Amino acid sequence: MSKLLFSSFAAILGVTVCTAQTDVPAQSGPAPIYRVTVVSRTLEAVNYEHRSGPTTIGFQGTVLLPQAKGDAIVESKRGRLEIHARFEHMAPPTRFGPEYLTYVLWAITPEGRAKSLGEVMPNSSNKAKIDVTTDLQAVGLMVTAEPYYSVGMPSDVVVAENVILPDTIGKREVVTAKYELLPRGRYTMVVNTGVTAQQRPEEETQKLPYDRYEALLEVYEAQNAVQMAQAMGADQYAADIFGKAENLLQEAQRLNASKGDTHLIVSEAREAAQTAEDARAITERRRSEEARLSAQRQQGMAERQAISQAEADAQAARDQAASEHEEAESRRAAAEQAQAEAAQAQALAAQREREAQAAAAEAVEAKQAQALTARKESRAELMTELNAILPTRDTPRGLCITVPDAMVSRSDLSARLSRIATLVSSHPGLTVHVEGYSDDHGSEADTQRHAQAVADMLIASGVPAGSITAAGYGRERPLASNATASGREENRRVELIVTGQTIGDTALWDHPYSIGGGQTVQQEVIR
Repeated sequence: MSKLLFSSFAAILGVTVCTAQTDVPAQSGPAPIYRVTVVSRTLEAVNYEHRSGPTTIGFQGTVLLPQAKGDAIVESKRGRLEIHARFEHMAPPTRFGPEYLTYVLWAITPEGRAKSLGEVMPNSSNKAKIDVTTDLQAVGLMVTAEPYYSVGMPSDVVVAENVILPDTIGKREVVTAKYELLPRGRYTMVVNTGVTAQQRPEEETQKLPYDRYEALLEVYEAQNAVQMAQAMGADQYAADIFGKAENLLQEAQRLNASKGDTHLIVSEAREAAQTAEDARAITERRRSEEARLSAQRQQGMAERQAISQAEADAQAARDQAASEHEEAESRRAAAEQAQAEAAQAQALAAQREREAQAAAAEAVEAKQAQALTARKESRAELMTELNAILPTRDTPRGLCITVPDAMVSRSDLSARLSRIATLVSSHPGLTVHVEGYSDDHGSEADTQRHAQAVADMLIASGVPAGSITAAGYGRERPLASNATASGREENRRVELIVTGQTIGDTALWDHPYSIGGGQTVQQEVIR
């Protein structure tokens, strides 16, 4: 590989080891890593639809790195998404603080769950590319600056996010969790190691070939990860794993100091970073558990003290009532009887309340099931009646009635549309969206006219104008290849999409299915 020299190498890496100048006093305590936040905003995600073919999305910089931009080709295949992304103007991440050494590409689900896809490493021209695969289907993509590549959650330093292009294929969804609401990794590190400018390693003051640059960058990322884990207390709470991370880091540093094989340095450093991240995560869990147990112990002590005080009070009461034993016994017996009766009454009331709640729940479920059955029966009946007039399919978008292009100019079309209008009007609340399509020789204007003509016939036949819309989509969504005359004829059509609450919003062939963890989703197929 040719020796690509990075003049900004010292600016990128040197500040990680030595953040204080010789005339600045050493800091003794840990400092928080994340000090930069992005204005609260939401991210637009895309459901790329199983095996719908490759599509392109864009990337734009946030207020933290507005000059950043890029694009990605996303292709949905069986059980995975393949993402090929490119970025430009990705300035060194250390501009956000000396702790930030790399960028990470994240996939964010519409529910706000974050998953790391891989490390984005700019070259000397501030350009980067990454080819990754994920098992997620609907995702938004963003890039953050991080102290090392193996962090478990994205930082607040969001530098780029995906943008939906006009030709992006897929169903758009909005990420419901804002960036500020995503759970954060809580990282701290000692930012001053006491190393002076004159003590900096030789690698930080000279220009390096790319493989050495990459190796040294990985070593610094691993050093960040180990320092953060130690600041969290991993050397106490996860000593074995933290010790392994330290050994891996020391081996990586030794290999780097001896100009060892760069591939081996990168491997050791990346394993050290990952092991340190595991130790930090385990430490965080164990500290939380320790705090929980401490709270339980304190609560137990308070309960025991309360019991002891109650026993002392009871003994004092018994001593005081010794002279009037018979009267005290009578009062105690009466109190116990009243307490038993009250407890029995309370238990009976609770049982009756549970029975009432169960009966109400069963009634609601029965009513919902009855309503669902009614909608399905109405949908099936309407589909059968419409299919007798014109070809009709049951789709997630609604009942789709197809009017071939050859029939648009036929005299019997008006009569057929009149029968369709009668059926639609007999089901209150239904709406009709008329869509016009053409072959590869048609235009959007032609399909708009065809769609509007059919809509006008339906309005004239009694369908309320407020419940019908029309649009022409030109050559979009061909049903067949335009290479043959029959295919072009099939693509020239007008579709009527009938929807409404009275026939439900689920196709008769559709059904919910479990994805584990008690969650249930609705199967959806979009043509």
